[in-house]
Amino acid sequence: MRDEERLVRRAQEYDREALSQLYRQHVGAIYRYIHLRVGREDLAEDLTADVFLKMLEGIESFDYRGVPFAAWLFRIAHGRVVDYFRRQAGKETVSLSEGFSAPGEGPAATTEAALARERLRQALGRLTEEQQQVIVLKFGEGLTNVEVGRLLGKSEGAVKSLQHRALASLRRLLEKDEGEK
Repeated sequence: MRDEERLVRRAQEYDREALSQLYRQHVGAIYRYIHLRVGREDLAEDLTADVFLKMLEGIESFDYRGVPFAAWLFRIAHGRVVDYFRRQAGKETVSLSEGFSAPGEGPAATTEAALARERLRQALGRLTEEQQQVIVLKFGEGLTNVEVGRLLGKSEGAVKSLQHRALASLRRLLEKDEGEK
């Protein structure tokens, strides 16, 4: 039995240390994944908390089949993001934190960086779900193609292909966006 599987089994018995260790191991990656999808820190924090609440509620039913535990958490995270956007369809929200500059940055630099992030987030949102996941895991999390493949249940070749198509689509979308200005 692998270390991760032992840890998950202990967590399924509600061992506090095991649950805490799973949280510490995965909270950063889940937060970054969600933040890249929703573009707001406050919302990413809330949705990340929801993911780990769902983990607690459903960990007893998790069946370890050799797929990394993180894959299950990323599926929960994806579901929380999709649910959020469904609920928000047609509503317009503004984050209070988006208007504040980082220390040492002028308003122009802050605005330009925020606009660039928003263009990238919108372009990412127009990719297929699989392409979005590959881009976020590869470049947001720094995972290898093999690691991404394990998380998504795909071969290394399929991940490379998805990455290539995703980057080509992103390039086209961003160039089109730039041309429309």
